[in-house]
Amino acid sequence: MFGGYCECFCWSNQDFYDDDFYLPDPQPFSLPAPLPKWPQGQGFAAGRINLGEIEVAKITKFESVWSCGLLRGKSKGVSFYRPVGIPEGFHCLGYYCQSNDQPLRGYVLVGCDSNAHKPEVGHIHDSEVDSPLRKPLNYSLIWGSNSEKNGGGGGYFWLPNPPEGYKAMGIVVTNNPEEPKVEEVRCVRADLTERCETSDRIISSDSKSSNPFEVWNTRPHRRGMFAKGVSVGTFYCNAYLSSDEVLTDIACLKNLDHSQPAMPNLDQVHALIKHYGPTVFFHPDEDCLPSSVQWFFKNGALLYQDCGQKCEPIDLRGSNLPSGGENDGKFWIDLPVDDAARNDVIAGDLESAELYVHAKPAYGGTFTDIAMWIFCPFNGPATLKIGLMTIPMTKIGQHVGDWEHYTLRVSNFTGELWQVFFSEHSGGRWVDASDLEFIEGNRPVVYSSKHGHASFPHPGTYLQGSTKLGIGVRNDVARSKYYVDSSLKYQLVAAEYLGDGVVTEPCWLQYMREWGPTIVYDSRSEIDKILDHLPFFVRFSVENLVDLFPTELYGEEGPSGPKEKYNWVGDEIC
Repeated sequence: MFGGYCECFCWSNQDFYDDDFYLPDPQPFSLPAPLPKWPQGQGFAAGRINLGEIEVAKITKFESVWSCGLLRGKSKGVSFYRPVGIPEGFHCLGYYCQSNDQPLRGYVLVGCDSNAHKPEVGHIHDSEVDSPLRKPLNYSLIWGSNSEKNGGGGGYFWLPNPPEGYKAMGIVVTNNPEEPKVEEVRCVRADLTERCETSDRIISSDSKSSNPFEVWNTRPHRRGMFAKGVSVGTFYCNAYLSSDEVLTDIACLKNLDHSQPAMPNLDQVHALIKHYGPTVFFHPDEDCLPSSVQWFFKNGALLYQDCGQKCEPIDLRGSNLPSGGENDGKFWIDLPVDDAARNDVIAGDLESAELYVHAKPAYGGTFTDIAMWIFCPFNGPATLKIGLMTIPMTKIGQHVGDWEHYTLRVSNFTGELWQVFFSEHSGGRWVDASDLEFIEGNRPVVYSSKHGHASFPHPGTYLQGSTKLGIGVRNDVARSKYYVDSSLKYQLVAAEYLGDGVVTEPCWLQYMREWGPTIVYDSRSEIDKILDHLPFFVRFSVENLVDLFPTELYGEEGPSGPKEKYNWVGDEIC
């Protein structure tokens, strides 16, 4: 199976790609400031989490086993790690892998029989049939690369073969062809696991390689507020090239403790927001600033019904908004009729602006997602980029009632900020804490784009469209005197896991209809205006140019509120 050499260049302890090129080991990452002492209560930040029959701990210390690079002379490579410092009584479930061009920042879970620590139950031996954890029977070699000619050992990847009724949680890596000992890892009883899927591809050999190889991160197949799947932090690899898939060879854990004792209580949620709440910076030229929802209602927002024949002012609490159900298209909110009042509302009111917070479980209650929503009464017109040209639009992109958000993902093992999700119009991305910009301790910086209010982790210009051709919508972000400190200016509007009555949801949150009227643009007419700005030799056909811009520019239904979004109960990325 591993008789030939891998076409990617591999090394071991020397960590050399070329004779004169040295790639240092990734250095561990830590947040800028120490973590505070969190308020007492429950099992949040206790270091271990009980999932029912299995107790897990998070390991973030590793020893390097083997490293591999894709091409000679390239600084990017990947390293495979064995977890170290495993607490007594706990067992390894799999190994860890990450790219070398970023700080060492990851985890794997280790597990033990949760009943083993209870005197009245006693230790359940590994050989018992119904034990939650059992040793594998043996291993299957998935892939190997003998790189001894490069001055070091090879890399060998082993899939644990579980006993009947059990599942493997991860891969074991060695730097020699000897099969690992069965004591190295444990498999988990199948009823305590959930389906696993690949997510981001970490490394892949050339498609023409005689010894193909690829490595993926893994995650639970089902994710969201009510999902029970727990990410083990391990990776998956195979000896063939494929697309994303649901895995059958390895699985994720499942949290069967419905009380979710590791989730933060109310005091701890507030402490997390005060410690990690980002500062949101708006562009220096922003003229469509945010406001509070109450300010929007107080300053003349109108509720329309049916065909727009009837409208009424919205009271300060939003109690006269229709609540519940789904968006039936029969109601929407619009700006005041009076021109002066309309312009005042479009400009927003930064002083009243606040973040609306939804706290919820993630990955089976091993993480807490703190989704922070910001409201802008108006979304300004887009600015288009075509090559070196920038063309401000007068209408395209405008709409009433703009809801945007970002989400803090916090580890319930330690209370450490792990990632931040930045929403970018209809999409977005997770950014690891190691790639964030911080201000005043451990509070990240969020940049809101001019007019569109999409969120980004660093200043600059982000293009939405065809980056290859340099054609699309500009998202310009920069620091300015316009900002909102979400660690101080926020309102906790929902935390369902805390139980009924702990957090009172505002009336307006139950409004499931549109926060603005439906807008349809004459795309042909608008594109013709763009073409008029272009020199003849760089003109595109109308049809081709339309295809290069986001479809929402040419018309959209009025935006819906936070609770109508998929990610209210689901994960940020499907």
